[in-house]
Amino acid sequence: MLDAAAEASAEKSKNERSSISTFDEQTPPKEDTLELEATTQTYASPVPYVLQPTEHTSQHNQQEYVKESPSLTRYLDSFFYGNHNPQKTNKKASGRDFSAYGFITPTESLETLVNEELASLRETSTTDADSNLFDRIRAGFQLDLSSQNPRLEQQLRWYVNNPDYLDRTFSRAARYLHHIVEELEREGMPLELALLPLVESAYDPFAYSHGRASGLWQFIPGTGRIYGMYQTWWYDGRRDVLASTEGAIQYLKYLNKRFDGNWLHALAAYNSGSGRVSSAIRKNKAKGKPTDFWSLKLPRETRAYVPKLLAIAKVVANPKQYNISLNPIPDRPYFEVVNIEAQMDLAHAAELAQIDIEELYRLNPGFNQWATDPLGPHRLLIPVDAAETFRTALSQLNPDERITWKRYTVKSGDSLIKIAKRFQTTPSLIQQVNKLRSNLIRVNQKLLIPVASQQKQFYQLSEANRLASKQSTYRGSNGSIKIVHEVQPGDTLWELARMHKVSSRSIAKWNGKAPTDVLQPGQKLVIWSRADVNTALPASSLPQIAERDMIKRIGYRVRKGDSLARIASKFSVTIKDLINWNNLDSNKYLQPGQKLTIYVDITNS
Repeated sequence: MLDAAAEASAEKSKNERSSISTFDEQTPPKEDTLELEATTQTYASPVPYVLQPTEHTSQHNQQEYVKESPSLTRYLDSFFYGNHNPQKTNKKASGRDFSAYGFITPTESLETLVNEELASLRETSTTDADSNLFDRIRAGFQLDLSSQNPRLEQQLRWYVNNPDYLDRTFSRAARYLHHIVEELEREGMPLELALLPLVESAYDPFAYSHGRASGLWQFIPGTGRIYGMYQTWWYDGRRDVLASTEGAIQYLKYLNKRFDGNWLHALAAYNSGSGRVSSAIRKNKAKGKPTDFWSLKLPRETRAYVPKLLAIAKVVANPKQYNISLNPIPDRPYFEVVNIEAQMDLAHAAELAQIDIEELYRLNPGFNQWATDPLGPHRLLIPVDAAETFRTALSQLNPDERITWKRYTVKSGDSLIKIAKRFQTTPSLIQQVNKLRSNLIRVNQKLLIPVASQQKQFYQLSEANRLASKQSTYRGSNGSIKIVHEVQPGDTLWELARMHKVSSRSIAKWNGKAPTDVLQPGQKLVIWSRADVNTALPASSLPQIAERDMIKRIGYRVRKGDSLARIASKFSVTIKDLINWNNLDSNKYLQPGQKLTIYVDITNS
């Protein structure tokens, strides 16, 4: 009879589908694992695995195993070739004689040694391909999920009633989740936090909120800069998978320390700011009220924010309890980090890696334009199965071929700003490449300009193309006219809204902006004007991009306080679309609990 530890190891190995176990995975081992079925010659004991080959194990593999187990090798050599007589010196393992089946009866000492070696080997033999990342996440849960607060139960019901949303979201998460889990484990933090991007951005690295938050972890510009996520024309670190994850972890660690290890307070502060949470705690203390998260008076969004995370954690912890099936995510890296040493055209990089450029953008969403930032970071995230192909091709590439270059002759009226805008680059880069001491250039001067190797439309998820997609999607109200306004110095959203008899929030939505974003001279804004406008560019001058199957159908349950305008703003669609998709009467109010169908462009930032 095997001891309890050996039985536990064998059962664990079976559950993990170890490639070494010889148990039939469809039939659990019997209580007495040394019993043999004579009619089928199926070996329930792990001992024959070592003694002779089976259909699961080659002779080579056995030799390899024995080679790695010197203590077992010495014992077997003594057992089979030496003067050792187990029948006289050792008690039989189970009191049975298996000689009739062609095997030497194992002794207790042999059985113990074999099982110890196998148990040890099983612990390190499970392959990543057989592991589910969700199991690893569950094992790292640290928060108290036992609360039955009504706010938590409300969010839990929403997730349970929307399994398709979870499927879509975790499908996007598959690119990033393993890296996030690795980083959280390195810091010893609760793995519930790996689910936080689901609440923040639905794991969409291009998500952009009305509060100017961006990326998987939804950093606003100021906080992003504090945690090392700089933002330029070429690059936005808030969308960089590595930089934003590192920043989020450091920020959450700081908040957890500030609130004395209370993770619910820290999470609330991540959403609404540490000052606001501290103020709520002080007010409750002054009134003699409890200061736990559930008792604090916080903004409505924050009061729902923490329950959302706890609710999705409860679903992941026990999906069967809620009749939900989560598609497994392999517990192995999705990407590798490849050093590229200098600026590189993303279309060229995708070609070298033999992957679609959209996949490259989704792994490297921090890069806004057609190329990486000339100032860095000089790295690309490449899918694991394409990384070696990319490294090999990159090593054989002439450094001058990373970027396509165009010789340009300066014409009358040119400036570095105009030339840079024409070729989708920056004045500073032109100045650097051509070693210009100032912005002054002269007619007929020769300049070397870095340019995209493909047409603008090819870079589907560049910032310009994402904006073009948004601007071409939205529609104004009946009677409005679509115009394109080029921003002039001094323009503000408020002034433009008043001029065109629309709201500043609408103009911001039509152009992928937050209402507080600063306008830059030369920007082109789409405005669905309700006023007579005589000076505007034709709508046909907007940049067009190739059609993409990036529209996703989602279901939405109306909440208390919702309106068509609020829902339309939340999902970057129009009120008219909501009415058409759901056959709504615009004169009737929405009712809490009412279900709506919404078609969302997931590339909108």
